[in-house]
Amino acid sequence: MDLATCRKMLAWSLVINYAILIIWFAVFIAAHDQLMGIHQRWFKLSAEQFDSYNYLGMAIYKIGVLLFNLVPYISLHIVTRRQGK
Repeated sequence: MDLATCRKMLAWSLVINYAILIIWFAVFIAAHDQLMGIHQRWFKLSAEQFDSYNYLGMAIYKIGVLLFNLVPYISLHIVTRRQGK
């Protein structure tokens, strides 16, 4: 796999991961009470705990996307630009 293909793969991975993050947030906002009801049946969670766990999960996911998709993409972009000059 050459660097250009790897860069394209990382770009698409970044787009897909951010789409997942946006969908997660939208579902969390739109169906908050239904989701909380389901999770309260499984676990003994207060509304504050449910909210904080979801926001923490979104934050960890976002940090992972930044570290494993965006940073390598930017690095490859810099490397391929310097090779082209």
